[in-house]
Amino acid sequence: MAFRKRRDVLRSILSGSACIRPGSVYDAISIRIAEDLGFEVGMFGGSVASLAVLGDPDIALITLTELAEQMRRMSRAATLPVLVDADHGYGNALNVRRTVQELETAGAAGLTIEDTLLPQAFGQTKTQLISLEEGVGKMKAALDGRGDPSLVIVGRTGAASVSGVEDAIARARAYEAAGVDALFFTGVRTRAELEAIAAATTLPIVLGGFPEELIDPNALASQRVRIALQGHAPFAAATQAVYVTLKALRDGELPKNLNGLASSELTGRVTRDADMKTRSAEFLGLKR
Repeated sequence: MAFRKRRDVLRSILSGSACIRPGSVYDAISIRIAEDLGFEVGMFGGSVASLAVLGDPDIALITLTELAEQMRRMSRAATLPVLVDADHGYGNALNVRRTVQELETAGAAGLTIEDTLLPQAFGQTKTQLISLEEGVGKMKAALDGRGDPSLVIVGRTGAASVSGVEDAIARARAYEAAGVDALFFTGVRTRAELEAIAAATTLPIVLGGFPEELIDPNALASQRVRIALQGHAPFAAATQAVYVTLKALRDGELPKNLNGLASSELTGRVTRDADMKTRSAEFLGLKR
């Protein structure tokens, strides 16, 4: 199949012995840059997908169609393998099955399905999880929807910071038994928690956020972490750069004076603009 090579690369990373940091990608330009810089894999996060496609924060507004179309654009622009955050699969188990089919066709090397209850129930402000049984059903549906056996299906749980590490382990073991290719954990706060998770499971681990004591890739690799996310700073930086450039033009700066503006000069302008951080945070949904 056309995208088999990309999926094989992701599988080799997961079956290897090192921990790598993916490049956060969200459009055709960012994936080309990440590929040119030598990243082994890209991560297409749900939050940056919502920001890049809709200009809205990560509050479950983006649709499967919009996510898949953006992935398709990136697949056309570069050959970098991309792991896609497919959130909760955009509905129940049947929706998960279609999510896998659409993202597979769009060229994703792999995708994650999580057990978060989305959108949030009315009146609830804290993150909620679906039942373990429903989570297992979604993982089985994802595997059933896969046409290319090389497509990587990752079972994701946020239970560590919601219902505790013991529940996260129970869910991960159930997803492992269902047949997923790797396990994705968010909310892990200490080395001891990661060690407990690694000891209780056998599959490669993808880690979304981690304590500073585990910032060393070798320490993460020793606990079977093969991919450790490092946030989505590129999108925030790009937003700042666009803001600063447009503001300079609005204030009367000549375009020719901005064409060769060095990164350090942009940083200086951002620093001097006291209102910039507030405006950027509002745009990125950090204050909504």
